[in-house]
Amino acid sequence: MQRLTSFLGLAWSMIRSLATDDAYDKYLAHHAHAHAGSPPMSRRAFYMKQQQSKWTGVSRCC
Repeated sequence: MQRLTSFLGLAWSMIRSLATDDAYDKYLAHHAHAHAGSPPMSRRAFYMKQQQSKWTGVSRCC
C-alpha cells in the first residue's frame, strides 16, 4: 500500500509540473533561496505577472 501511495504522489507531482500548476510553489522556493531579504509576490500578483508576460507582445513567427 505504501508503494501505491508513493507512486500516486509521484504521478500527481508530475501532472502538476506538466500543467505548470506548481509554478508558484517553484517561485516561492527560488525566492526563499535567492531573495531571502524581501517578501515574495502574492499568488495573485504572481498569476497576473505570468498572464501579462504570456499575452503581451508578439507571440508568433510571422
